[in-house]
Amino acid sequence: GKHYQRFAFVFFFRFRDLNRLGEVSLEEIILQQYPYLEGQIGDILEDPERLLFIFDGLDESIHQIDFRSSKLSNPKQRTDIGEIVVSLVRQSLLKGCSVLMTSRPTRLGSVNTDVFQRIVEIMGFLQRDRRIFFNHFFGNEEWSEKAFHYVQENDTLYTFCYIPAYCWIICTVLSMCFRAQPTITDQLMTSLPKTVTQLFVTFVSNILANHSQNTDGAHTARELLTSMGWMAEHGVMNHMIVFDERHLESFSVRNDKHLFSSFLMESGQPPDVDYTFLHLTLQEFFAALVHFIDYDADRLQETLDKAESYEDGRAEIFLRFLCGFSDSTTRSMLKSHVGELSTQAARHVITWIREKTTKQRSDKPTRGNRDLLNVFYYLHESRNKALVSQCIGSNNIDFSNVPLSPLDCSVLSFILQSCREIEVNLSSCNIESKGLRQLIPALHNIKSLGLDRNHLTDSSCPHLASVIRNNPTLRTLDLSHNNLEGPHFGDLMAALTTSRIEEFQLVGNHLTDSSCPHLASGIRNNPTLRTLDLSGNNLEGPHFRDLMAALTTSRIEELHLDNTHLTDSSCPHLASGIRNNPTLRTLNLSGNNLEGPHFRDLMAALTTSRIEELQLMYTHLTDSSCPHLASGIRNNPTLRTLSLSGNNLEGPHFRDLMAASDNKLDRGITV
Repeated sequence: GKHYQRFAFVFFFRFRDLNRLGEVSLEEIILQQYPYLEGQIGDILEDPERLLFIFDGLDESIHQIDFRSSKLSNPKQRTDIGEIVVSLVRQSLLKGCSVLMTSRPTRLGSVNTDVFQRIVEIMGFLQRDRRIFFNHFFGNEEWSEKAFHYVQENDTLYTFCYIPAYCWIICTVLSMCFRAQPTITDQLMTSLPKTVTQLFVTFVSNILANHSQNTDGAHTARELLTSMGWMAEHGVMNHMIVFDERHLESFSVRNDKHLFSSFLMESGQPPDVDYTFLHLTLQEFFAALVHFIDYDADRLQETLDKAESYEDGRAEIFLRFLCGFSDSTTRSMLKSHVGELSTQAARHVITWIREKTTKQRSDKPTRGNRDLLNVFYYLHESRNKALVSQCIGSNNIDFSNVPLSPLDCSVLSFILQSCREIEVNLSSCNIESKGLRQLIPALHNIKSLGLDRNHLTDSSCPHLASVIRNNPTLRTLDLSHNNLEGPHFGDLMAALTTSRIEEFQLVGNHLTDSSCPHLASGIRNNPTLRTLDLSGNNLEGPHFRDLMAALTTSRIEELHLDNTHLTDSSCPHLASGIRNNPTLRTLNLSGNNLEGPHFRDLMAALTTSRIEELQLMYTHLTDSSCPHLASGIRNNPTLRTLSLSGNNLEGPHFRDLMAASDNKLDRGITV
């Protein structure tokens, strides 16, 4: 009674149900679902602004959906479902109506979504939600606490829990394990799943074990999983998740077994009975498993080729499961229930992963390296670290501008742990503190790490400190455009003192004068730091002198302090810093307000420094500063580049500056 009160009618459709329809009109679709509206449908459609259409599961649609154009305008005209949906969205049909659509993210890669006014990503369960779900699921407080604690300790499982369907399966698996073995032992801990494939294997294994007394053993289970698997595979490849009696007959699936109802749901009344797997992911799991139960090289290769050709993402999860079954440990978890699974199929899939990785690295990225992330998921599911080393080796990894979920970060962490001294760019990946925690175990052998624009905060600093403290190979770290100001920033700077970092970017991190003592401590005690970029922070204040005092004993060669709100009163501290630093070659002070009586102190210090490049653009300098500038460049033997753009130097003293530069024409002076 609070939201969406402007709507008089809400029409809800599932794409899986619409898949069965041929040519049909919008009126007919509505009346099939809501037959009691037959006498009013004309009047209802006369007022489209009061109508909301909900289409659920775009990723399950077998129809061609192209949102770039539409022609349909008559709700009585018969056409295909795709045209009706597109026409409603583009408003050529029932102009003024509202449309809400849901989809798995995998489908959106092949759909033009510009026509939508708003796109919302469902982020899944937050930590609090997960806890509530566990409490509701188990009912028993002791089991709930035990299960949640275990999952929290297992980063991968805990990350899986943000997906509600996986959370349900994890709870189901844990409840089965606890019932079978109420006391948590090391053996139980090691047997719990580490990948999505292992999660579903454990889930299915427990069901098979519980039903073994009602069947003829592994032979019967293998028969059912084979017939059911080929039906599942047919569905995945043909975008089909609803099956009927004809499909069961075609694939020899017998529904008279107890196991059948554990994996497939029945709906409708005879003769119109439909069957769907408990969850689409379970269908994808069985579609992959069948290739290891009933292996045929040509058939598997044909499936792999076909799956790769789909641009709508329909086979993505299926391919991950295929790769998961290439792991012998994962396969062995099913052996007692279904017998041996094919090692030839495993070798076949591993060869395919190797070829896929090579191809992906040689091709130009078409979707901002999202395809490479999918390959990483294949490698993660395979648990094959030797294969990761072989496929990735010393190649650099760049996922800049690809949003990474905590689960993506967990997968990337597994990959990076098998790499040595590579460069990793995770700029603008929106990983936040949650994603960073997943990555930490893998960042101890990275040579260059870009984490700029990732919404990291002060609370991330202890984790970042751990990264640089435990990584003797890290040479470049970019943390720009995060928000690191706060009490924990000191932890990060303390870790800097024991690192081997040579270039450190901290641009635009909301750092203030109160961070300067920590910065000072970090650079004073680091013998390797050569480049420090503090641009875009607010460093003006009494503690800025601490930073400049530390500069005198550092080995820094390049210092960027542009746009840091410095004023003329900071010039004596700047002067002290550059006067006593024998290594500084580049200093950028652009975008500050340095005009004033103390500017001469800075220029006096320039005469004894070894600076080669000085940037003073847009620093509010006037003609009265020209004599000090002249003195500085006249008496500095090393200065090669001076940039003074964006100042107001017009006046009688400008000639002093020009006179000082007349005999130094080999220097690039930009005014």
